[in-house]
Amino acid sequence: MAEESTEELPSVEDLMQRIAENYDSLPRQLKNVATYIEQHRSSVMVDRTSDIAASCGVHPSAVVRFAQRFGFSGFSDLQAVFRQAYTGQGTSSPSYQQRIRKLIDEKPGALSGGSVAREFVAACRGGLDELEAGLDDAQFDAAVKMLQQADNIYVVGVRRSFPVASYIVYALQHTPKRVHLVSGFGGMYREQIRSVRKGDVVIAISFAPYGKETQYCLRVAHHHQAKTLVISDSQLSPLARYATTQLYVKEGSAFAFRSLTSTICLCQALFIALAYKLELNVEESKDTGGYDD
Repeated sequence: MAEESTEELPSVEDLMQRIAENYDSLPRQLKNVATYIEQHRSSVMVDRTSDIAASCGVHPSAVVRFAQRFGFSGFSDLQAVFRQAYTGQGTSSPSYQQRIRKLIDEKPGALSGGSVAREFVAACRGGLDELEAGLDDAQFDAAVKMLQQADNIYVVGVRRSFPVASYIVYALQHTPKRVHLVSGFGGMYREQIRSVRKGDVVIAISFAPYGKETQYCLRVAHHHQAKTLVISDSQLSPLARYATTQLYVKEGSAFAFRSLTSTICLCQALFIALAYKLELNVEESKDTGGYDD
């Protein structure tokens, strides 16, 4: 009977989809639990209820109520969904975080630059491993097809996400597509996104706490029936409700700094996949009128 019960467990993807669909109707405390689970998929199977509650700022009973809200008798049954999916897989990010904390505790104030660099490189590597393991092929293919069919491509990302937005605009400008960076220069987000129309695609890149400017551009795109590609860190983000297609990235972090390695990698992959679909020779060197790429 135990084996039959395990086989009948929903997949992590199905469970997270249900949580995302019901997120807006959840009480505040249960929203905190939902966000925690979404951001700690690879470790939630071993986390204690009391530790999760403390991290979420809620009573442990709220964690149990969350599980019951989604049809489980208790939180351990919900954990079984993640245990089934992640048992046997490497969960590098938590171990990196533990190593960083241990390093700081053992050598307070005595870290060399090389030690900091190696820990950060290790965290970036962990983020890339998670990106590979969690990549949704169907969503990625849908994103490439959407870009292939787009009349215009608008790209928006603010503050920490701005370098990524700038890079993907640079890459996409090597295709025949009309590409626009919504930079907000001079505070002109409204003016730069106002021309978006049906048939266009808006690429929105944002991570917690999610830029208000990016959310505004998505609302405009939705209003004008343009398609949207959201690159973010959570299905529960305020950007998700406006997304035609979504790609998720959980970056590695060290010393409270999140990297951009995985996000840049994902955007490079998008460009290469699009170039392949457009039958471009991305390695071909062309005269750029006196400037080098």
